[in-house]
Amino acid sequence: MTAALVAGALAGYGIAVPVGAVATYLLSLSARTSLRTGAAAALGVATADGLYALLAAAGGSALAGLLAPITGPLRLASAAVLLALALRSTVAAVRAHRAGSGQDPAGEAPVGPGRAYAGFLGLTLLNPTTVVYFTALVLGSRTASAAPGRAEQAAFVLGAFAASASWQLLLAGGGALLGRVLAGPRGRLATALASGALVTVLAVRLLLPSS
Repeated sequence: MTAALVAGALAGYGIAVPVGAVATYLLSLSARTSLRTGAAAALGVATADGLYALLAAAGGSALAGLLAPITGPLRLASAAVLLALALRSTVAAVRAHRAGSGQDPAGEAPVGPGRAYAGFLGLTLLNPTTVVYFTALVLGSRTASAAPGRAEQAAFVLGAFAASASWQLLLAGGGALLGRVLAGPRGRLATALASGALVTVLAVRLLLPSS
């Protein structure tokens, strides 16, 4: 059971550590709002990773077969959501700067912990790479041994969730610190513009054919 927990933790870090579009937006959100909101968003990402780890551990090869026909649409949907987020955050930052405030402009609904959690949960669930990653790990482990029991599966999922949560919370804390360092209107505008540009580039990469 300990081995399954460690394997899940290593798997969770393996999918969470590479900084992609979701992590970039998490940093930006924490910098523009608060640590509480960033932490809620981080837990949304970790929850999605945990759910996909659970599906992979329980479903095995059948899950990979079911996902294959919709990988393309999921990739397109993920790219579209990321582009919309980049555009929204950039426009909001420019409006706030022109209004002479580092906060969200009037009429722009503030992002609270609940919205942040739900939004990042949904965004991460749109990423087919996560479930393919966990499924490949699970299938690979089953080639060398018998199928794990429910206790081992639960330990694997718990390890993956804990690892993902710890890394995402670290990113949220870094974003909150960045927000304090760049507390002025110009700093917030620069952060939002840089993040929007990077998220856009990463979203466009999702539309390119895999090498």
